[in-house]
Amino acid sequence: MTAIEANADGLIGPTHSYAGLSPGNLASSLNKGEASNPRAAVLQGLDKMKTLADLGLPQFVLPPHERPNIPFLRDLGFSGSDAQVLERAWKEAPSFAAAACSASPMWAANAAAVTPSADARDGRVHFTPANLITNLHRSLEHDQTRRALDALFPDASRFAVHDALPCVAHLADEGAANHVRLCRDHGEAGVNLMVWGREAWEHWDGPYPARQTREASEAVMRRHGASGAVLARQGKAAITGGAFHNDVVCVGALDTLFFHELAFEDTDATKAAIRAAAVGFEPQFVEVSTADLPLDDAISSYLFNSMLIRVPGQDRLTLICPTETRDNPRSHAVAQSLAASNGPIGQVEYVDVRQSMRNGGGPACLRLRVVLTEAELAATNPAMRLTEAVHARLSDWGRRWYRDSLTARDLADPALLDETRGALDELTQILNLGGGFYPFQRA
Repeated sequence: MTAIEANADGLIGPTHSYAGLSPGNLASSLNKGEASNPRAAVLQGLDKMKTLADLGLPQFVLPPHERPNIPFLRDLGFSGSDAQVLERAWKEAPSFAAAACSASPMWAANAAAVTPSADARDGRVHFTPANLITNLHRSLEHDQTRRALDALFPDASRFAVHDALPCVAHLADEGAANHVRLCRDHGEAGVNLMVWGREAWEHWDGPYPARQTREASEAVMRRHGASGAVLARQGKAAITGGAFHNDVVCVGALDTLFFHELAFEDTDATKAAIRAAAVGFEPQFVEVSTADLPLDDAISSYLFNSMLIRVPGQDRLTLICPTETRDNPRSHAVAQSLAASNGPIGQVEYVDVRQSMRNGGGPACLRLRVVLTEAELAATNPAMRLTEAVHARLSDWGRRWYRDSLTARDLADPALLDETRGALDELTQILNLGGGFYPFQRA
C-alpha cells in the first residue's frame, strides 16, 4: 500500500523560556536564566515546517498548550482570580510556577508513540500520548496532547488515539523520542525499534535520569498490536553523557539506521535483532565512532537529532540538521562525509532552530513522525496542515502576539497570561480546533 511519512511539528508557545527544568538536558541547564525570544522561536519553527512542506512532505501543526497552566496551580491549593493564582504561586512555590509556565509541548517527538497501520493488528494508526512523568513540567502535557491528536486525526475508523500509560515511575514513557521505525517502504510492515534506559524495578544510580522503562515500551507495543517490535537498551554512557533521549544519538528512516557508537548498550545484539525482525529488506547501519565524533560533540551539535527523510523523487535520504551541526567542525566533517559517500544518506541540509536548540531540542525534537496512506492523509484535519497560506497566517499571528524577549520574571506578569490566552483563542480559529479546546475556553 502506498504511504508517506508526514510530520506534525509542535508550534512553539508564547511562554518559550529558558528555565532549565530538565536534569540531563545539558543545553537546557547551560542556558538557564537567559532571556529567550519567543517571537524568533515560533518563526524559526514555522520556517522549519515550511522547509519540509516545500520538499513535498505532508506537514501538520500541533498547537501549543495553554500556559501558564492555571488549573494545575489551582490543584495545588492556590485560589483567587487567575492573575492572583499566578502571582501567589510565583511567591510561594516558584518551582511549581515555573513548571506551570513551561512551553515544552513544542517538542512533539515526545508527544506520543506512533504505530502506522501497516504494523498494527487492526489496520489503524495508533497513538499513545507519552506520560512524561520523569519531569514535572512535562507530566502536565498528555491530556492536552490527546486533545490535539484527536483534533488532527478525528476518524476513529482509521486512527486510535489512546490515553497515556498509567502515570507511575514503572511505566515512564517519553514517546517517539525513543522509537525508530525501519522498513523497505513506508507502506510495508517494518521494524519498530523501542529503546529503553532502565527496567521498572531496576536501581538506577546515574547522574541523570533514565527516562524510559522497558516495561513502558512493551506496554505501548502490546496496546498498539504492533508487529516487528525490537527492544534495545540505550547506552548507559550515552545517558551519563547527556543523551537524555535516544534521538540525541540515533535517527533512522526507511531501511537506514544512523547512530553513534555509544547509542546502544549492546550494539551487535541490537543490530542482530533488527536484522532478524526485518522482513523483505536488509537494514543498513551507518555508525559514527567516538574517534570521529566524541559524545560531547555529538550532543552539543545534535547531529543525530536531525531529521532523516526521503524527499519525493530522490533515491537517497536527506539529513536535515540544525545549524549547530555545521558550526561544529567535527560534526560538520561527519555530515559532509555522509553526503560525499555512496551510502544511503546523500544530502545534508541545515535549518536554523537556535531558540529551540538553546533549550535542548533540535529539528527531530520538534516533530512527530506519522506514516499515512493516501486515505488516512485525506482523513486528517485539513486546517492543521501547513500550506503557504497557513504558514503566512501563522507567521503574522506569531509576530503580533509573541514577545521578542522573555525572562523568568516576565512569566509572573499577569499581562502575559492575557496575551497567551488571546493568542491561543485566535489560534483555535486558524486551526479549526473547535470550541473549548483549551481549559480557559471551557471555564
